[in-house]
Amino acid sequence: MIITQDSVVQLHYRVSEAQDLIEDSANGEPMLYLHGHQNMLPAIEQALAGKAAGDELTLVVAPKDAYGERDENAIQSVQVKHLKGAKKWAPGMTAVIETEHGPRQVKIVKMGMFKAEVDVNHPLAGKTLTFELKVVSVRAASAEEVAHGHAHGVGGHHHH
Repeated sequence: MIITQDSVVQLHYRVSEAQDLIEDSANGEPMLYLHGHQNMLPAIEQALAGKAAGDELTLVVAPKDAYGERDENAIQSVQVKHLKGAKKWAPGMTAVIETEHGPRQVKIVKMGMFKAEVDVNHPLAGKTLTFELKVVSVRAASAEEVAHGHAHGVGGHHHH
């Protein structure tokens, strides 16, 4: 079966910037996603369309097609109590904050007693990324998966 709209795709991936490995799924479970439902970077979905299990591809994605360019003005002040991920904070550390769009990673720029200045750029903003992808399996999505807009793992929901 080839990857088309509403296919559930299982794939291994390796993401790097220049010579720096960012993430590699090889030692874990393959990633599962529902094709055509904006669950993946558009450039990756376009490259995977028409591929099948066993196919491998390498894709270089420019910042504008990945996580955007860095915005040097994307610094916000947040209350320290809203930072999640550690007990003590220091500049350079990554924290998670809850936003109206869900959890978001931020980088601490400056710490105060009660407020922190954080960089809200995506951690991979401004980076040209290389994605090495290996399609493990492709199947038709269930009606429930299409209705929910994401893939479910074996035996139902994958992440709820």
